Amino acid sequence: MSTPPRESRLRSPCGLGDLLLYRLGRLYATAGTMTLRACEGEFGITRREWRLLALLADSGPLQPSELAERADLDRARTSRALSSLVARQLVEREVLASDRRLAHVKLSPGGRALHARMLPRIVEINLSLLKALSGAEVQQLDSLLTALQQRAAELLQQTPWPKLDRRRGRRLQD
Repeated sequence: MSTPPRESRLRSPCGLGDLLLYRLGRLYATAGTMTLRACEGEFGITRREWRLLALLADSGPLQPSELAERADLDRARTSRALSSLVARQLVEREVLASDRRLAHVKLSPGGRALHARMLPRIVEINLSLLKALSGAEVQQLDSLLTALQQRAAELLQQTPWPKLDRRRGRRLQD
């Protein structure tokens, strides 16, 4: 019995190695290790902290809750990462004069300098990975990733996925 071509394995998965999300996860784990080593080994910050720095560099000041949403992180993890970045003077907290309960976070001059040093290294890693594809394939991949991200967002909104209370090991009620 012959193995179906790779393309059809995604549409008719027979096992874990045929699942789109598993394969994307493996790619992320393998290629992400290079980013992790660059972040931690070369620059002394975590990949999560890099994500927050990069988002703040792209967007400017944000409320921590908005930053967590854009980073696809929960608020607790974002808060811990921000506390670490503030302690190392890479990020600054600004309390709003109009409402002392609200704060924004922004890159400090040191954070901007670190981002400016890191971005070319992270870009280099990404471009090295894309060398496996032709220019047309890169454009196609970009379009496909956009379509998959939009579809995932739609599915998440349409489907009432149950939530788990990890501390107690049971489902939460909505």
